[in-house]
Amino acid sequence: MDWNRIIDKSWTLFLDRDGVINTRLVDDYVKNINEFQFIPGVLEAFKIFAQKFGRVIIVSNQQGVGKGLMTMSDVEHVHDYMLQEIASQKGRVDKIYVCPQLKSDPDNFRKPSPRMAYMAQHDFPEIDLEKSIMVGDMNSDLEFGKNCGMYTVLVGNEPVKIKPDAKYNTLFDFAKILK
Repeated sequence: MDWNRIIDKSWTLFLDRDGVINTRLVDDYVKNINEFQFIPGVLEAFKIFAQKFGRVIIVSNQQGVGKGLMTMSDVEHVHDYMLQEIASQKGRVDKIYVCPQLKSDPDNFRKPSPRMAYMAQHDFPEIDLEKSIMVGDMNSDLEFGKNCGMYTVLVGNEPVKIKPDAKYNTLFDFAKILK
């Protein structure tokens, strides 16, 4: 797909966090800034995204909160650090939506549920989900995008069952084609 021909400031970019922006910890959760490590090229990618997209939104399942391994305050502290680093490189994130619930919680709004996208639309009524891209590294991210009617981009090498609209090795590889 020739993203450059269609993407303008009327488009919204939705991003997963772990495995897309920062290194995913195997069988663990990022509980503090010492455990948060940007994937190479991500900060440069955010600079490109800030120029291309009207809105940049992060949607993240953080089940570690529901498991009692960390608090929402811990997650917010990590996000404050992440946002500060992104802004220092001329990038932008308009809002972060987090689901701290367990998969087993009834009526949870974890991805692949589209509810975090609807929250974003409520906060930013100009968001058109059909003019949105979801970038993730797992089935739940791709399924979230499909459930919302978004284009889907897979980054990384995790095996997935859902076919994305496009695949790149890293977030920066996707960003480079938008330059």
